[in-house]
Amino acid sequence: MDGKTASRHSQVTFWKAKPLKFLKSVMPIFGWAPTYSKTEAQNDLVAALIVTIMLVPQSLAYAMLAGLPPQVGLYASILPLIAYALFGTSRALAVGPVAVASLMTAAAISQIAAPGSPEYLTAAITLAFLSGLVLVAMSVLRLGFMANFLSHPVISGFISASGVLIAASQLKHILGIKVEGDTLPHLLGGIFGSLGQTNPITLAIGVSATAFLFWTRKRLKPILLARGLKPRMADLLAKAGPVAAIVVSVLLVVAFGLSGWAGVKIVGDIPAGFPPFSLPSFDLSLWQQLLLPAVLISLVGFVESVSVAQTLAAKRRQRIVPNQELTALGASNIASALSGGYPVTGGFARSVVNFDAGAETPLAGAYTAVGILAATVFLTPLFRFLPQAVLAATIIVAVLSLVDLAAIKRTWSYSKPDFAAMAATILVVLLVGVEPGISVGVGLSLALFLWRTSRPHIAIVGQIPGTEHFRNVERHAVITDPRILSIRVDESLYFANARALEDAIYNHIADQPQLRDVVLMCPAVNVIDASALESLEAIAHRLDSAGIGFHLSEVKGPVTDALKRSDFMDHFKGRIFLSQYEAISTLTVKA
Repeated sequence: MDGKTASRHSQVTFWKAKPLKFLKSVMPIFGWAPTYSKTEAQNDLVAALIVTIMLVPQSLAYAMLAGLPPQVGLYASILPLIAYALFGTSRALAVGPVAVASLMTAAAISQIAAPGSPEYLTAAITLAFLSGLVLVAMSVLRLGFMANFLSHPVISGFISASGVLIAASQLKHILGIKVEGDTLPHLLGGIFGSLGQTNPITLAIGVSATAFLFWTRKRLKPILLARGLKPRMADLLAKAGPVAAIVVSVLLVVAFGLSGWAGVKIVGDIPAGFPPFSLPSFDLSLWQQLLLPAVLISLVGFVESVSVAQTLAAKRRQRIVPNQELTALGASNIASALSGGYPVTGGFARSVVNFDAGAETPLAGAYTAVGILAATVFLTPLFRFLPQAVLAATIIVAVLSLVDLAAIKRTWSYSKPDFAAMAATILVVLLVGVEPGISVGVGLSLALFLWRTSRPHIAIVGQIPGTEHFRNVERHAVITDPRILSIRVDESLYFANARALEDAIYNHIADQPQLRDVVLMCPAVNVIDASALESLEAIAHRLDSAGIGFHLSEVKGPVTDALKRSDFMDHFKGRIFLSQYEAISTLTVKA
């Protein structure tokens, strides 16, 4: 092969590789699918079986929580899983309806239409479509960082409060009474006011189902392992607890006619068949009403999904791409909307089950989708006599695991401001509603950030004897020179804290008549904005007027570059030292 031929061959190879690389970045399945092995397929199928058993009753229950027909939960658990398998980067994340998103969906669309009406379902589909568009737009614009505005204490408080609120909302189904309200005081007030109307048969079914599901979740697997069952089989049987509760309760209702004389409320007819193709409403006024809820659901869902995905990926030394996860979750929500579903995201419980069951690739989710589709087509008539109390029990058992009291205690011990944000989020969710709760949480998180960074830690430092290190004079035995003030700011400088730095420097020079130079250490300064730049200029001018030199040390490269782009360096009479040791050595000799 001559040189020209080799060059042409390399160019062809390059142009062939470039589209393939782009395709793998957009649809990660093309990266791992060519090496998909038989062993991985077997592990994925087993994991899919376990997750399917768990998801079918959960999907029915979460649809009821969202105020939607039960089959909508199944619809939302089919195409979204396939979409995530194509676009997702996590090998274990299981996408579908989750408790918090279901609660937020109900809170958003109950203000627009009555539950059970065609308009309500249309609004839910439109909300899923909008959520998908928001997530995809965030991916295209690289806005994944917006999720950082939701601090962990706020998210933890929001999820815990939502868990309590969801569990309280399901007590009416356990008791067999009618209760309205979407805040904890309204729900509890309605429940206590209607206790006299409790249906004893429904109560017996609900309490028994709840106790049984708690028992299977906590106790059944250890018992099965002690009896000699293999871990995977024991896990499968333990996860089948909700299915067993459904089967037994349906048989009881049918055998004794409990839906008739006893007044036990049942799910009723569930249409069998494939998910219908559906389109969202394109009514502009509806979109305006749903846009904020769509953004909040997208942010909360993304944070929850990425947290779970990163945790599980780290256990297998894998990695996920957060921005690609935005695309995957966006595609999943759009797929849910087009198949008659409602907003979905990655669920913590089902993802952990998927991981523990041995899922190797996202195809485990696609296999799960096939299993749920089979249940939707062939098994839905069997759910007709399913008591609503059993679905409520399924929800209660699932959401109470979200309530993290230990996190509340840890946050109280570690950071009172963070606890304040968490407590405010919890109280607003419980007393006002989910959307105001998350909004207050985000607002408080940003306010606390501004408050903290507006009061930066500023230390006077001195040299540790025999070293080139400089430390806080209040913490270490150090050497200082009364002619030189070494001051360190442990925060980036911006509009909120620039004045605090000015005040700190002026307060220190006022009591030191021998002072000849001030050196500002900047190892923690990553940014100096325009307001802070003006403050530095003011400091330099005022010190120069007093006959005091003003210098900088340990300034990071990007910050130096920014200073050079301004006219600061044209007027700056001091020096920028590479290290504080160099600054003190030079200025001591000069003095």
